[in-house]
Amino acid sequence: MPTTLIVLDHPCTLAASENVPHNRSCTAAIAERAIESARSEGHDVDVIDLHADGFKPVMTREDLVSWRTVQEMDPLVADSQRRLPQADRIVLAFPVWWELTPALTTGFIDRVCAKNVLYTQPGKGRFHRLLKKDVEVVAVTVMSTPKGLYRWLFHRPVVAALRWGICWKSGIKRFRWIPITGVERTTAERRARMLADFAL
Repeated sequence: MPTTLIVLDHPCTLAASENVPHNRSCTAAIAERAIESARSEGHDVDVIDLHADGFKPVMTREDLVSWRTVQEMDPLVADSQRRLPQADRIVLAFPVWWELTPALTTGFIDRVCAKNVLYTQPGKGRFHRLLKKDVEVVAVTVMSTPKGLYRWLFHRPVVAALRWGICWKSGIKRFRWIPITGVERTTAERRARMLADFAL
């Protein structure tokens, strides 16, 4: 059975997926719908909820030593590194802040998507992918910036970094971007329609 791994980055965690005042998150609600969508396709679903897990995003000296010597250090990092290669689809769900990925998503990429986990580089030059052959990476972003403005004025920095800086360099050929925009102006009715229509 195929597996979808969902990596959620939002301070309110997946528990904020319901529309409860002062404890709600569009990102969490979208992640919940992604879980339902993947299950409807017959996928097993694995969820990494970065804030709920207490994931630390900062790369330390010890992390660099671990990266260079291929040793385990942080148990949360090691656990995520074991789970990534099992996924047929990896979904990154996060809000776009200041047109970029939030800290925990950046830290997850820095600390988890390391050499000898995501890829190998036997010599100088080409990377060799270590994830499944046809693995797909899906970035689901939630932002207030309109999609056209994000594309033409800001040149989609999150998409460029994920598609070309990570996936292309490490041999992952399948990448999709699902932008959810205008969330600060969303009414309850529009939110309900958006969630009902969402699918991976």
